[in-house]
Amino acid sequence: MLTWREIFLYSENNPLIFSQYLFLFLFTIGFGIFTVLHRNVRWRNIYLLAFSLFFYYKSGGLYFWLLVLSTVVDFYCGRAIYRSDREFKRRAILVFSLVSNLGLLFFFKYSYYFVGLINDVFGTQLKAINFLAVFANEGFGASHDIFDIALPVGISFYTFQTLSYTIDIYRRNLEPARNIIDFGFFVTFFPQLVAGPIVRAADFLPQIYKKFALTRAEFGAAVYLIMAGMFKKMVVSDYVSINFVDRVFDNPLSYSGFSNLMAIYGYSIQIYCDFSGYSDMAIGLAALLGFKLPLNFNSPYIATSITDFWRRWHISLSTWLRDYLYISLGGNRKGKVRTYINLMLTMLLGGLWHGAATRFIIWGGLHGAALAVHKVWMRYVPWSGNQSWWYKFLMGVLTFHFVAFCWIYFRAENLQVVRDMLGQIAWHFVDSGIWPRIVEYKWVFFIMAIGFMGHWLPASWKKEASDWYSSIPDLAKAAVFAVIIFVAYQAQSADIQPFIYFRF
Repeated sequence: MLTWREIFLYSENNPLIFSQYLFLFLFTIGFGIFTVLHRNVRWRNIYLLAFSLFFYYKSGGLYFWLLVLSTVVDFYCGRAIYRSDREFKRRAILVFSLVSNLGLLFFFKYSYYFVGLINDVFGTQLKAINFLAVFANEGFGASHDIFDIALPVGISFYTFQTLSYTIDIYRRNLEPARNIIDFGFFVTFFPQLVAGPIVRAADFLPQIYKKFALTRAEFGAAVYLIMAGMFKKMVVSDYVSINFVDRVFDNPLSYSGFSNLMAIYGYSIQIYCDFSGYSDMAIGLAALLGFKLPLNFNSPYIATSITDFWRRWHISLSTWLRDYLYISLGGNRKGKVRTYINLMLTMLLGGLWHGAATRFIIWGGLHGAALAVHKVWMRYVPWSGNQSWWYKFLMGVLTFHFVAFCWIYFRAENLQVVRDMLGQIAWHFVDSGIWPRIVEYKWVFFIMAIGFMGHWLPASWKKEASDWYSSIPDLAKAAVFAVIIFVAYQAQSADIQPFIYFRF
């Protein structure tokens, strides 16, 4: 039985996420209220803004004030840029928006990392101080640890979202939102708020002025996406993570090279099912409310090149980096060498966006180098355009294993773990045998296989499954949904795991 505290108050040990019973309960109640208000566009938007702020408070606590601050700053910056005809003033306001947003992001996400680098290089004993904790302690008599800087949930996502708004207005590609309520609704819309997709104002703002419209087929497709997302997250990602991947990455020297290799494959499907599962649920929830969010994943592990992979993986981030960073650096307009440098800088910063650690920079650097190599390959190798099935298969296998190799840096807690895993694979591959490990982890490997097979199914098959679900009677829909939810929660072997990208 839920208490009022569980429903209305933030819990640091139990933040609200899509796969919790509590979220299903709150969304059901919230959707019921929505059905009463949805015909009035203005009241619908105000209600969804309020619900979204409540959702963020339940997910991130009082850091929702930072979200409010970013929203207010960028709304008025966007309006001022649009109204000004003086280029110097427009640029100064844009710089203020960039500095204020990126400054907050840098402080909360990178303070420890760069202070640590300074201490290592210069032998100092500097410490990062949480100015918000100091303010709360001094102004309100609180007793927060001033050296503890917690990362606000989703700050990387909503920062990029609000920045794209002011940049697009500066580039004269966008008119500002009519009022701060509409802009706040765009920024805080709860399905994609904490882990994407990163939504552009040009795509979303026009939707908030339209009346609600949802066909029977669209309703069925939305619920299907929610079910698929929950299955990916709770049945595949969480099970593989808890029962195998986490154990190996926490202590790779205790496992054979074969087990380490399977853990790398396991993490590859874990992170895909975790992140694409969230995106599926976000897109489905938004569709139920009458809003269309962009596709964020398109079967990335069938990619036949690293360029193709980044057209399929975290599409909203890769296109954001392309449009607002790579092109701003000059893109491919300033010669071949600059193109490769721009690619590398973009991916290095993309790696740093994911986390304040050297291993994320290495991860981004590896992908940047691979993108540059692929451009050279396509330019100078005669058979690079080969369309035969065997060539595509070979390139697909190579691409997948390169991506899987890079995931080691993404998942490992430190570079020593990377060295230990690669060492085990190279020198102790068959220690303790392969078959005994297959038998020991048969259910984990079976779930991994289900995850990969589901991912590799033809897109037409997935579309047919969605269409079939949309076409069956409502009672049958409810029965299928209940079965999927039951299976998802039965697959839990521990507490519900937070989504991986919540930490970014």
